[in-house]
Amino acid sequence: MKNQFIKVERSLTDLFGDAYIRSACAGCAFLADKDPDALFAAAAEKTDFYPEAIQDRLTGMLAKVGKQVIDAPVKNTSTGAGTVKFNEALNVNAAPVSAGGYYRVGEDGRLYLTTKSEHYHTPMGHSFPGYGLLDKARELNIPNATHNNTRGYITRRLEEELIRTANGLERGDQKGLESVMAITDDLKVLNRVINLETGSLAVEAALKMILARFYRIQPEVDKPKYHGRIPVILCMANDDGGPSANYHGTTTLTQMLRGMWPEVYAGMEAAKQWKVVHIRPNNKDDLDNAFAEYDKGDYKIAGFFHEIIMMNYGGRRLTTEFLQHAYKLCEANDVATVCDEIQSCMWASELYLFREYGLTPTFVAIGKGFPGGEYPASRILFSAAMDSMPQFGALVTNGQEELAALAYLVTMEWAQANAAVTKELGAYFEQRVREFAAAYPEVIAGVDGWSHMSTIQFSDLETAKSFVREISGRGMDISAQTYKADCPPVVLTKLPLIADRAMIDFLMDQMNEVMSALTS
Repeated sequence: MKNQFIKVERSLTDLFGDAYIRSACAGCAFLADKDPDALFAAAAEKTDFYPEAIQDRLTGMLAKVGKQVIDAPVKNTSTGAGTVKFNEALNVNAAPVSAGGYYRVGEDGRLYLTTKSEHYHTPMGHSFPGYGLLDKARELNIPNATHNNTRGYITRRLEEELIRTANGLERGDQKGLESVMAITDDLKVLNRVINLETGSLAVEAALKMILARFYRIQPEVDKPKYHGRIPVILCMANDDGGPSANYHGTTTLTQMLRGMWPEVYAGMEAAKQWKVVHIRPNNKDDLDNAFAEYDKGDYKIAGFFHEIIMMNYGGRRLTTEFLQHAYKLCEANDVATVCDEIQSCMWASELYLFREYGLTPTFVAIGKGFPGGEYPASRILFSAAMDSMPQFGALVTNGQEELAALAYLVTMEWAQANAAVTKELGAYFEQRVREFAAAYPEVIAGVDGWSHMSTIQFSDLETAKSFVREISGRGMDISAQTYKADCPPVVLTKLPLIADRAMIDFLMDQMNEVMSALTS
């Protein structure tokens, strides 16, 4: 029996109430000379977020994956003006000319299965019908572009919804939300949001607020709490203790956490401006030793940065025991915790994987999955106890986009309604991947990752490359992480949340066929 996703139907009035929508209709009627009652009637019409007929059509096309499906492939394609490294990685044939659900049609006219969610930011696949509410909002002239000083109603509603869900409050618990928002002195309570464009900027904002406990952001502010001490940042290491396993974005400071800009970092460390200490994955002794050595004297541990699924390091999953141990040390020593959920957010049944781990972070970076690929829109959720940022400290002009906030809310509505279904499907996919790995012990060393983002560790580089080459040739969007010397070659997947059992079975059957041929 196939899994049936829960039907979700919502209108703009369902999401935002009659009063706000009537105001929007009145404004649109004035600006565009339209009938406000007709506008309101359209806004009150429900949209089926994922009709069963579309689900059935997607399932019915699985047999065509990897095959030519249009007879008009792009012949004189654009060369673009990319950098050398971007062009080296470019796969023009698979670049989309059209896409829908968990498929894309490439420039070569073939059908591709998006089994990596377009590099992790399309949990709803392509052309998700629920995003039709964005078109309805446009019909009301609800603008996307606004500014920090005029954050719109939808953006502010999203901020409240993010705080509600991050704290596990029931829908409609306004008193509970007000109680959480009033807390100003607890590093373990998330009750502030800064709206940004990318995950890099979200994590960088967290780093800025942590450093603000040691250094003045602006010359006129009071002396910070730990002024005069050297901030120490803890982050994840490779298995051998090297720095390159963690990934917290592309800004200069966060790149230094992973060993980039070595001369610049060495100069800052020598000047005792800050220090970065790397903790091997799931190694409690490294944590204990770091606190014993660096949370005293001239030094003070300032923050602990981590992902939960380290997709830049073979999909390594940090254990509950390790992270809870780290959080206890941080709480006992007044250390801010930064949970980077750019990879894992939206794929967890509670929207945030940290909640399933029982963690209470000071900062949580989210993005990618929440707006479903419709807009670049990330957020940093954080404790009011760290609310030291001046207005221009983490300013992004486009960060307050109303329609981007609406895309968040649409994604969250469907994901919350279907949490039990997608959790079961994720567990089923992980089970199938583990069975696949167990069937080929001579070439597969193990499985890591989690749920929809399960990863396969190969014993040798050449087999991993051959497997990816063959499975990609069949139209499956799977890649190999083969560039880290101390990390086993790993094949990465990240299925969209709309992946049903038929899609999972098709993918796993294809993988078994390829591996059987390679090992025969």
